[in-house]
Amino acid sequence: MSGRFVRASKYRHVFGRPTRKEQCYDNIRISKNAWDTNLVKANPQYISVNWEASGGGAFAVIPVNEKGRLPEQIPLFRGHTAVVLDTDWSPFNDSLIASGSDDCKAFIWKVPEGFTLYSDAEEPSDVAPVAKLTGHSRKVGHVLFNPAAENVLATSSGDYTIKIWDIEAGSSRLTLKHTDIVQSLSWSANGSLMVTTSRDKKLRIWDVRQEKPAHVVSGHAGAKNSRAVWMGEHDRVATTGFSKMSDRQLGLWDIRAPQEPVGGFQMLDAISGVCMPFWDDSTQCLYLAGKGDGNIRYFEYEHDKFEYLSEYKSADPQRGLAFLPKRGLNVHENEVMRAFKTVNDSYIEPISFIVPRRAEVFQGDIYPPVTGTKPAMSAAGWFDGKEGLPSKIDLESVYAGEEPAEVPSDYKPASQAPPPTKVSSPPTKEPEIVKESTPPPSALRGPPPSMKEQTSSIANIASKFADNDDAESSDDDDDTSSFEEVSKPVDRSERNPPVVQAPHEKTESKAISKTLDDVSETPAKPTPVVPGPAPQTSPLQSRTIANSSSNLWAQSSSQATPPSVSPTPSPAPLAHPVSSEPLQGYLQEIKSLLEQQNKTMAAQSEKIVQLTTEVDTLKTSIGQSKSSSEKDDKIRALESELAGLRS
Repeated sequence: MSGRFVRASKYRHVFGRPTRKEQCYDNIRISKNAWDTNLVKANPQYISVNWEASGGGAFAVIPVNEKGRLPEQIPLFRGHTAVVLDTDWSPFNDSLIASGSDDCKAFIWKVPEGFTLYSDAEEPSDVAPVAKLTGHSRKVGHVLFNPAAENVLATSSGDYTIKIWDIEAGSSRLTLKHTDIVQSLSWSANGSLMVTTSRDKKLRIWDVRQEKPAHVVSGHAGAKNSRAVWMGEHDRVATTGFSKMSDRQLGLWDIRAPQEPVGGFQMLDAISGVCMPFWDDSTQCLYLAGKGDGNIRYFEYEHDKFEYLSEYKSADPQRGLAFLPKRGLNVHENEVMRAFKTVNDSYIEPISFIVPRRAEVFQGDIYPPVTGTKPAMSAAGWFDGKEGLPSKIDLESVYAGEEPAEVPSDYKPASQAPPPTKVSSPPTKEPEIVKESTPPPSALRGPPPSMKEQTSSIANIASKFADNDDAESSDDDDDTSSFEEVSKPVDRSERNPPVVQAPHEKTESKAISKTLDDVSETPAKPTPVVPGPAPQTSPLQSRTIANSSSNLWAQSSSQATPPSVSPTPSPAPLAHPVSSEPLQGYLQEIKSLLEQQNKTMAAQSEKIVQLTTEVDTLKTSIGQSKSSSEKDDKIRALESELAGLRS
């Protein structure tokens, strides 16, 4: 193996698929104003574009299904007296849109029913606003609807303030004061908090209804604009900006402790264009698109960090970009995101991000429930302090061509409930099995059993199971069951080898003790210092000692094992009518054998000491008359003899 490990992800192979020029939105005059904005916004029905118009500001609304080359003259949304800087669609009403302009005003517009760009009239009629929000003293650079409450709008202005509007009442209820121009703003998922970045290089997290920031920390240190986006239902914020060396950076912030970004800033590249972040809460992916370059990078948020997935590359640079809400995707083609990119300020190109799968059914693992069109609360409820998440829809109903099925906002598939109950039950049973299977502790601990004893123990176990089988079969025969139960213990006692071999072991122990006495007497006699006879006597002594010690171990193990190895069925007292006197005799014999063995070992140690001294004296006494080869042979012979005795 190469040693590389690939992180498992469902979105690791997501790729961006461009659209042919014939299927793009062509013949568009996009505004050339230098204000830092995304220029386009989209929902499942319409796309809004900041339009390059004379005689005041305007923007265009393009139906999503009207692709191709647009007419030379189209109906525009006119009403501002200066250039339009930003637009935003309502998340709960696809025909409601807000706009901010350089004329210090924010307007609310309603797209007419059956709106189309193609008409038979010589001059198409423009659309007028339905509400005008006045209160800022400088240009309105950003407009953004609340994602949880209906008809709540936030507008940022060059007067260093953000106003929160109640569209139904047409008045601003809250004001968030900054110390410099606001460069970007983003709501939390429940609409109660807001994150902003400003030209003073500060990152602010606001408790909106308290009209004061909860945290004010230093953001990106670069002089160029920075952007921020709230990461859906997480308590995290992602920011893009520049370092002091003008390197583009990505930051992840914990709103509970935003003093420093989590893991520090991540450097992206050294391109000079502002990086626009877009968060997809259903797939937990972050998309980054830079102004002036044609690439779109996407990361997956996992384990509190961004894991790089891939990059969509294009030779055509973009100035503006917008992403479609998830409820407008083509789920039949496994499309997880769709972007609308401005190209050369003349046309808009859709880019589909697709998970490459061959499937004929709905892919539920890549399409969790997404936010629907039903708000969590009204504007009055939100200003009164209510909080909540909007309801979600199941995309499987959209896949089947039905009406979107609503699910609760906290809906999650409960597939992990059964396993804990199954796993928790075995530990309660396992200790009982272990307690039953553990044998009682034995008083004597001897050497491991020999092959003969193992075969006898296996025979006892087999006879035990054979008795059970016979007992089960005897239950069927009502006449002969009692006689078979009485005869079984007699057979088991006859099969028991330790009881039969006890007298023979006594005679063997006496013979072994005699041989040990003979061996122990031989090393006590001093022998002359002659190199020849030493290797002839020591191997015989070592063999006798080894044989005697092995017999002793076998005897002690054979005598110690019967009390602990014997099975314990109910008729055991009948099979072993043994009193305490024979057991005491066995113990006395074992003690005497152990004493003899200790004496033998002491004698052998003395013999080893004598041999070592003899070897040393031989080494010194051997003269130079003999050759060195003979001397070495004699020394090797003595050392081998000594090694044999030690072993």
